[in-house]
Amino acid sequence: MKKILPYSRQWIREKDIRTVVKALRDDFITTGWHIEHFEEKLREYTGAKYAVVVSSASAGLHIAMLAAGIKPGDEGITTPNTFLASANSICYAGAKPVFADIDPETKNISPAQIERRITRKTKVIVPVHYAGHPCDMDAIHAIAKKRKLIIIEDAAHAVGGSYRGKKIGALTRSDMCVFSFHAVKNMTAGEGGAVVTNNEEWYHVLRELRSHGLTRDKARMEKHEGRWWYEQHRLGFNYRITDYQAMLLASQLSDLDSFIRRKRSIVKRYDEAFDGTPHVRIPVEKEYAFSPYHLYALEIDFNALGVSREAFMDALSKEGIGSQVLYIPVHTQPYYRKNFGYKQGDYPAAEDHYQRNLAIPLYAKLSDADVQRVIRAFTKVCRMFKG
Repeated sequence: MKKILPYSRQWIREKDIRTVVKALRDDFITTGWHIEHFEEKLREYTGAKYAVVVSSASAGLHIAMLAAGIKPGDEGITTPNTFLASANSICYAGAKPVFADIDPETKNISPAQIERRITRKTKVIVPVHYAGHPCDMDAIHAIAKKRKLIIIEDAAHAVGGSYRGKKIGALTRSDMCVFSFHAVKNMTAGEGGAVVTNNEEWYHVLRELRSHGLTRDKARMEKHEGRWWYEQHRLGFNYRITDYQAMLLASQLSDLDSFIRRKRSIVKRYDEAFDGTPHVRIPVEKEYAFSPYHLYALEIDFNALGVSREAFMDALSKEGIGSQVLYIPVHTQPYYRKNFGYKQGDYPAAEDHYQRNLAIPLYAKLSDADVQRVIRAFTKVCRMFKG
């Protein structure tokens, strides 16, 4: 059996390990200075005024909703072509998730479909930069500005990406932006996430929500009895990460741009190899976008090839090539069907993409030989099934 190249994986270097070991030897391995150190580095990198690091992007989306004041009776619009957390975060706040179909070209949420879904209850839009490709934020921002809606970017795939020359997280066209540092993302601490914002009050609320709702900031207290004093003004959570995770993230952040350059060079080779392959469509990159390519998600017409997706993936696996389907449209999940009445057929563009979607290996640690192996194997499997 050939060693399987997975669709994605982390790259932990020796310097990362040394950094973590150093952090483990410090006096504080949680709630210490390393947290603010990484937050400062992330602010500098993105251009945002404030950053709050949390235990996951899901946690970040949750507290972003609460900081923005999303509540029961409200509605939030997001895409069905995403991981569950994007819509779940709207539910966590007690609001109703409303889906808008995707642009068939970019696979991102369609601004035109957003406009169709807005009601008087709509309070927030959650665009998701699918696979790392930025959404059409000019159009989304124009809609939100006209309707006085909040925009929270789900940039779980997009750390290191840019929109019209500005880093994702610069907040030129949004109110908050949430990143993921899960193991398959472009930089990682195994788990972890962050929220960035330019709103100072939201920043303080995010910090409180991250840690049980408590504050030690004298300016936000009703009284202060001594150095031990803290107060709780809202119901919060334990969404903290450890100091050694924060130091790993700081180390990874210093390599992020080089990781992305490597991934983009691999994408260029894939594009050259697969463009024009019958019944296969390569990803697009619009002129406004600089994608960090969290995923290399192809569209494959399996029906035209005369093969099931499962059989196609099995054939790749026998060649030592892993693959993955991302994502099952959220509105088709039992929870969303039973609780909100969504059904198959509601969002045809997202459903069509799901039927054709397949991600193949893309990560910075792939060697040139690995890349060539992927190209040979994928080409071989496509030729096996000619329809």
